[in-house]
Amino acid sequence: MTAIDPAWRETLPTLMIGAVGAGLFWLVGFPAAVLTGPAAAVSVATLLGLPTAIPPLLRDAVFLVIGVSIGSTVTPEVIATALAWPLSLAVLTAALIVVVVAARAALVHGFGYDRMTALLAATPGHLSYVLGLSTDLAADVPRVALVQTVRVLLLTLLVPVLIAIWGVEGTAYLKDQGPISAMALALTFPLALGLGLLFKHFGVPAPLLIGAMVVSAVGHGADLTSGAMPPSLTVAAFVCMGALIGTRFRGFDRRRLAGACWAGVMTTLIACAVAALGAVLTAQIVGMPPAALLLAFAPGGVEVMAALAIETGLEPAFVAAHHVFRLFVLGILIPVFVARNRHP
Repeated sequence: MTAIDPAWRETLPTLMIGAVGAGLFWLVGFPAAVLTGPAAAVSVATLLGLPTAIPPLLRDAVFLVIGVSIGSTVTPEVIATALAWPLSLAVLTAALIVVVVAARAALVHGFGYDRMTALLAATPGHLSYVLGLSTDLAADVPRVALVQTVRVLLLTLLVPVLIAIWGVEGTAYLKDQGPISAMALALTFPLALGLGLLFKHFGVPAPLLIGAMVVSAVGHGADLTSGAMPPSLTVAAFVCMGALIGTRFRGFDRRRLAGACWAGVMTTLIACAVAALGAVLTAQIVGMPPAALLLAFAPGGVEVMAALAIETGLEPAFVAAHHVFRLFVLGILIPVFVARNRHP
């Protein structure tokens, strides 16, 4: 009998915990239950010391599925709406600067963080880049990682609640197009993987997700691969994505967890307040629901916010484009902020 890789031995229990969390959140009516439920359940299990894991191969497959789902929402209406995107992208850039400055000040003055650790912990995204800088700049890496992980988890749980409170129903579900054909899927996924690997070679953030999104968007926009993804496939991808968020608490020092959690809560609330304000100010001009703008401005991971956009039907292509742009802007802003903190 062939031995099973240890990481995969931990994967089945992780997915089972995630599925139970999804079921419980669905029963109580929590928004985006198939994503938020697994995130909460696996986070608790991980913090209790259970070995949880999502292998890189499965993680990459999930990103491909979510990317194809995002691309499948591209319609002529979406393209027409894109003419108004430059304004919302400008507001997003301003919101990013406000979030970084305000959250950094809160961490320095409210939690005693040093200037560089506070800056990197307050940065809303680009986690791998931020952690790499944390090591090079002698910042407190575990503290940065904890605050950033709490931010992603809280946004995964809070943003759907805010959308539900807003009372907005999404429309980008592709209800009338029917399921995508098996032939179209067989063509789309290899092309998506190839483009994603090419993007990865050139250092594009979230390469597999973006590659799949581009291939799917072109195929659907040209009416070559029309149709919606199988619901069972997208639900499975959401459960895996939520479980993946929860596994990021693995190996964290519990003694430092409480302080980092409070710091993460504070920075997340600041980010949510700024995102909500930007969404309200921009929604009327862009002509979209404020909830869609909130998803676009929320400083969560591009994969997570895009998955929430699909689950809620709130303009996934619009949301994903803004989060890709957010990572691009952060790639420019982070070195500028680092230089200013090195030489006050």
